[in-house]
Parts: sequence; C-alpha cells; structure tokens
Amino acid sequence: MSAPNGKAHWSLYLYCLFLLVPLYWLISMAVKSNRDILGGLELVPGNPTLANFIEVATNPAWYGAFINSLTYVSLNAALSITVALPAAYAFSRYRFLGDKQLFFWLLTNRMAPPAVFLLPFFQLYSAVGLFDTPLAVALAHCLFTVPLAVWILEGFVSAVPKELDEMAAIDGHSFPFFFFRIFIPVIRGGIGVTLFFCFMFSWVELLIARTLTASEAKPIVVAMTRTVSASGLDWGVLAAAGVLTILPGLAVVWFVRRHLVKGFAMGRV
Repeated sequence: MSAPNGKAHWSLYLYCLFLLVPLYWLISMAVKSNRDILGGLELVPGNPTLANFIEVATNPAWYGAFINSLTYVSLNAALSITVALPAAYAFSRYRFLGDKQLFFWLLTNRMAPPAVFLLPFFQLYSAVGLFDTPLAVALAHCLFTVPLAVWILEGFVSAVPKELDEMAAIDGHSFPFFFFRIFIPVIRGGIGVTLFFCFMFSWVELLIARTLTASEAKPIVVAMTRTVSASGLDWGVLAAAGVLTILPGLAVVWFVRRHLVKGFAMGRV
C-alpha cells in the first residue's frame, strides 16, 4: 500500500519542480546583464547583479506603471465586492420575475471575449473624458469581475441557512446591522476567494488595459510589452519587472490564504 503513495508523492514533487523551472529561469535572467543572457546557457548566474531591479525601482516609467496597476486593480476589487455582495444576497434569498434569466445573463458577460467590448469602451471613455485613467480600466474590468463575483458569492450566501436571517430579525436587529455585523463575517471566506479572483483577473489582463490607456495611466502589463530600445530588447529589465509583478499576487494569497482554504472547501469554486 505504501508503494503507490510513494510514487504519487514523487509524481507531485516532479510536477512542482516542473512548475518552478520557468520561475527560476525568470529570476535567473533578472540578475543577469543582457550580455550574459545572450552569451550562452548558464544554469547558475556567473555574475549576478541587481542593476535590473534598481532600474525598475528608480525609473518613473516602471514604478509609475506599478502604481497605476495597483490603483485600478484595487478600485476594481472594491467596486466588484460592493456591487456583488447585495446582488448575491438578493439572488440567493429572494425570488423575483426573471431572476434566473438575469443571473444567466450576468454570466454571459463573463463568457464574452474582452475584444468584443474594446471599441464601445474606447469611444465611450474618450467621449466622457475617462480615457487614460485608472478608473476607466477599473470600470471596464467590472464588466467581467462583477458577474464572476456574484456567481461565487451567491454560492456562499446560499450555504448560510436562512434561519440566521430570521433569528436576527427576531432578536430585533435591523437589516443593515445584520448584514454588516453578522452576515458578512460569516461569509468572509467567500469574500476572500472573490477578492482573489477579481485581483488576479484585473492584474494580469492586458487587452483592455492596453486599449484604454496611453501614457498617464499605463499599467505594468503594458509597460512590459514596450521594452524595446535602440539597443534592442532589454531582457534583464523585463525579467526583473516580471519577478516584481509576481509579488503582489503572492501578497494577496498570503493575506487571504486562510479564507481561500475555507472558501474552496465550502463555496461554489
């Protein structure tokens, strides 16, 4: 009985090693100069340097792009949760005309490719003066993250017995008190899972972010596609920027890790 388990463990270790190879290679490139990167294959950097990270940290074009990305990602996550929480509660607790059709229609927005909405978004935001602002990207991403957030949170809300609502009403609590002081703490695991998915989608999305920004609100995912200089492609700086873009995602996973485990165990995801 122990042999199959041992083989399974080794298979898991090999798979994890396979997943870590691109990450290791990215970090390896980030501490090399362009000459070393293009010079030949090196499993271990012979002359490591932090010059690429210093360039990213001190160049306004790079750290400004990081700030822009964090700004519209935070706005998108906050807007998505604010809209999705009451919507998920309504879909779970009440029955109204067209509720199932409306719920399905929300999901169809998530099924559509982002390229379909590029022209309407571009013309609309240009007309109202939102083009090249973090708010424009955050609002555009809400078209995809809000349906996803509603779908995830509705599963968590439905998992909470309706008797909790009735007991709060019997105890004389108002609905706002019940919703914010009792109900939201109960489903905080679902909120953590939802924040994780909203953050991941908005952080890595490129097409909409590239179309709706020009120079002032250019995000890091767009800046990484524009690293060609007169001397060619700056591989080291690009790799350093890639390493730094992983850190916010790791931070989000670290802060919501407990909620993620609970959320994946009890929710719809």
